[in-house]
Amino acid sequence: MMNKVYCGAVKLGEQIEQDIERMQIEVVELVKAICTIPAPSHYEGRRAAFVRDWFESHGIDAQIDEALNVYCEWGLEDHEEIVVVMAHMDTVFPDTEPMDVYEKDGKVFGPGIGDNASNLAAMMCIAAYLKNKGYQPNCGILFVADSCEEGLGNLKGCKAIMNAYGDRVKAFVCMDSTSQSVCVRAVGSSRYKITVETQGGHSFSDFGRRSAIEAIAQIIGDFYKQNVPQAEGCITTFNVGKISGGTSVNTIAQKAEMLYEYRSDSMKCLSVMEAQMREILLAHRSRDAKISVKRLGERPGMGEVDQQKQAMLEESACAALAHYTGVVPTLRSGSTDSNVPLSMGVPSVCFGVYRGEGAHTREEWIEPDSICSGMKAALSLLIFWFDHKQP
Repeated sequence: MMNKVYCGAVKLGEQIEQDIERMQIEVVELVKAICTIPAPSHYEGRRAAFVRDWFESHGIDAQIDEALNVYCEWGLEDHEEIVVVMAHMDTVFPDTEPMDVYEKDGKVFGPGIGDNASNLAAMMCIAAYLKNKGYQPNCGILFVADSCEEGLGNLKGCKAIMNAYGDRVKAFVCMDSTSQSVCVRAVGSSRYKITVETQGGHSFSDFGRRSAIEAIAQIIGDFYKQNVPQAEGCITTFNVGKISGGTSVNTIAQKAEMLYEYRSDSMKCLSVMEAQMREILLAHRSRDAKISVKRLGERPGMGEVDQQKQAMLEESACAALAHYTGVVPTLRSGSTDSNVPLSMGVPSVCFGVYRGEGAHTREEWIEPDSICSGMKAALSLLIFWFDHKQP
């Protein structure tokens, strides 16, 4: 079984390639349909229902769990080891009304059209193709359209899946981003809301009292003076992304807040950044300045992954993408659903099937013709875990 779970991409036959090419119009229409359905993190219900109904209309049993993941189990009763194939449903946009999707100059535009409607549609169509052509998995396969990958979703959907299936998961393929890179290292992060409260008062009659704005500005200044920990081959960053507070121009601010995060693809560096943040905040505590800290989100970083098995999966994904898209993908670090399995020591790769730009903007676009070659690459990786002869 170990040889089945950890190996390489399989060159598709001519018939399969032609089948994928004939599916292109259907896939692009599915991309558009998914994109129009609002799916903010934690509110993916409508999109989840659409995905479940689509799977069932194509002969695949699908269920929605408490985390709003849509999942399809295949061969889990017959095999102990599982490969997870996952594409997230949620978007960064708070919209609750249908999104606008339109075509112009050979491109398809829409918020979330690439990230992640294209990859989600491709995963769904690949699953349906394998099922309806009679392929049988040679290990357990779990297709998942997951929730809460974006922003403060904090990878809730992926965490729920990995917690449910635990040690049975031996490999993980995440379909996200474009076809031009493969994410192979997990960038962990912690995000906080830091609040400072003071007595405040009138800007003239109470002049001299401590201002919450002054206090939080001093904390921010110390954050930007801190030494960023270094580790070979790793990158660590931090950012104050938003500040707010005060009442009026003639009021000494009683309250001020900031949103602060730090990131790294080194667990050791994440620990150092945590300790430095706590040390800075402790240094600024006083009787006239109350400081409170609320953790808003946490994404795990790299765990202890078998390097040989990880390398085989990476090489297979890169070879498939290079062969079918004509572009050798770059290897990169990132913050994706793969963070969770990688933190648990499970070999994992994350890549997409499309070319496009503008992710996380309302002007995002894809080249629809690129999805076909990307799907071939994804299928050539996934099909290894299926018997190649149809019954």
